[in-house]
Amino acid sequence: DSGDVARSRKLARRGFKVTGIDTSDDLLRAASERGITVHKMDGQEIAFETSFDCALSNAALHWMREPEKVLSGVHQSLKPGAQFVGEFGGHGNVAAIVTALIASMSEIGVDARQLNPWFFPTPKQYGELLENAGFEVKIIALIPRQTALPTGMEGWLNTFANPFLKDLPDDMREQILDHVQILLAPSLKDNEGNWNADYD
Repeated sequence: DSGDVARSRKLARRGFKVTGIDTSDDLLRAASERGITVHKMDGQEIAFETSFDCALSNAALHWMREPEKVLSGVHQSLKPGAQFVGEFGGHGNVAAIVTALIASMSEIGVDARQLNPWFFPTPKQYGELLENAGFEVKIIALIPRQTALPTGMEGWLNTFANPFLKDLPDDMREQILDHVQILLAPSLKDNEGNWNADYD
């Protein structure tokens, strides 16, 4: 199970009726095979009408560059008095990694700032977005946490930084991956060779 499918199954086993949305056919298939109702839908195009008692999002909202659309859709989908709980990267998340990617790619003449797929807001910024969408903010916080990377920095970059690297030829991609790791090693690699990510 992916983490999100496993969480959904736990909720369903506790008696909750769970509905999931995603654009990934693989994730939707995995959830559906485990008895979860799913819809293929972009989080920026949510289209339900006052259907749910609660909305949960885990590690997804920072991939959505139009938060106003996301929050409008979520708010419209919830019953009056329902809750919205979201966990995602905030301001400063993977800042060292993004800086290293931008610096490395600038050396080959690519402005990687235009390729950045992430939206990492401050609590104040996101709180205002929530209130503008009609939510009453009860708790919002930015929680820094160094996170171990079992597959190393190269594994993390290959999994999550593809929007920066996908259009590069293989040899240039490898060059960038090597350079990014050289830049990051002093701050994110410990003396035993273990990598961490600067999550916020």
